[in-house]
Amino acid sequence: MGFFDRLSQVWKGFLGLWISDIENRNPEAVYEAAIEERIKKHRELKKAVSGIVYLRNKTQTELEAKTKELGEVNLQIPIAVEEGEDEAALILLQKKDELEARITTLQAELEKISGQAEEAKGGLIAFQGEIEKLKREKTEMLAKKANAEARISIQETLDGLSTDADIKALENIRENIHKKAAEADVAGEIKGESLDRKLEKIKAKTANASAKAQLAELKKQMAAKQESAAAAAVKKTM
Repeated sequence: MGFFDRLSQVWKGFLGLWISDIENRNPEAVYEAAIEERIKKHRELKKAVSGIVYLRNKTQTELEAKTKELGEVNLQIPIAVEEGEDEAALILLQKKDELEARITTLQAELEKISGQAEEAKGGLIAFQGEIEKLKREKTEMLAKKANAEARISIQETLDGLSTDADIKALENIRENIHKKAAEADVAGEIKGESLDRKLEKIKAKTANASAKAQLAELKKQMAAKQESAAAAAVKKTM
């Protein structure tokens, strides 16, 4: 095998793989092509069957005509004999023999052609059934393909959702919630230690000390008044 022959075979191999890949990616086109090819063959078969049917009908018509003609000859022969027309009677007898022979041949041909016609019509009907079956198969297989592709797509989507990613997301949420809670706790803890709180405490203590001083002053003043009143009462009794 020469170099160019080997190269041709390699190229045919690559071409076959390329065509196969196209077919796998577009099965609908493959089905359509197969259906169209069968429809074309069906038309050719129908044309051939019509030829057989035509020949059957033609043979049938000729057989009927020859049978009718034989009947007429059979009626003419006795008349020719009665009238002494021997020559005409001989011709009619010869014609009768020819007609009977032709009728026998036509009957055999008609039986054979009729069988072929029936067989061809049966094949034509069966072939039409195969086309319809292929159309149904196309619909079912394409639906199955679409369903399988959808399932594969869903599975790929699910496979893309990593469990680790889900766990990490949950951990982030939990950590964020814990941080928020800690912020709330810290706010409560440092509330008593804040500068404003300290100023409030000092202000409260200052107000309390002032009130206490005022109370002591009032008590002192009241005691002085009582002592003064008592001294005055003593002076009166003396």
